[in-house]
Amino acid sequence: MHQLSSLQEAHLYAPPELKNGSDLLVHWARHEDEVRAAQRLRHEVFHGEWGAQVSADDPGLDKDDFDAHCEHLMVSTAASDDAPSRVVGTYRILLPDAARRLGRYYTETEFDLASLHDLRPSMAELGRSCIAAPWRTGGVILMLWAHLVRFLHVNGVQQAIGCASIPMPDGGANAARLWQELRSTHLAPERRRVTPLVALPVDLLPSQGPAEWPPLVRGYIKMGAQVLGAPAWDSAFGCADLPMMLDFSSMAPAYRKRFIGA
Repeated sequence: MHQLSSLQEAHLYAPPELKNGSDLLVHWARHEDEVRAAQRLRHEVFHGEWGAQVSADDPGLDKDDFDAHCEHLMVSTAASDDAPSRVVGTYRILLPDAARRLGRYYTETEFDLASLHDLRPSMAELGRSCIAAPWRTGGVILMLWAHLVRFLHVNGVQQAIGCASIPMPDGGANAARLWQELRSTHLAPERRRVTPLVALPVDLLPSQGPAEWPPLVRGYIKMGAQVLGAPAWDSAFGCADLPMMLDFSSMAPAYRKRFIGA
């Protein structure tokens, strides 16, 4: 099983770039300028829209210590005579070997992952997913997922974990409702459940009525992902984070055929 360990190797072993008509291009960041373009989009969404805390060291960028160890997947508009290319969607991926060298996953800043210890050799982490507001119609996220799933499959990754963020303009009530719904239908087996380091106080929040599902959570569930436990409260980003895992061996058949062709 070949595990990638650098941005250069990720480019060499990634599936071919995919185009959606002539308007959008999905590609891996090959140099720091492209990583910064992804970080600017993340800042626009997480800090500009969500009100997350801004790093004084790098104004206009959302970045942390994990970025240098991750591969960065992006969807960009095609450059034209009237406008330069612009990043409109992004994901970052921490591959198993990179996580081993780093000694941790980002998810471990919010959850105790002891129950997943035996999966680490084949477990990647997905994070910092965001799409620019005018492009949130479904096409961009499907482009990202198609390229991402093929890339992970080709490189022997068997599980992908990550935090699905839920904005909290209501103080967390919707996150509590969503947790109550998911725990009865899509909760992982007990032996795989994780514990939040700073739990969202779901039992103290109103949980009556149907939850509003963020598109990312809905998409993960449709693909066959499971929720690993109760949400954490991310005070820096002002959101609740649901721990989720997708095991590619149990991916929904329709998505497996669409993304992998098997």
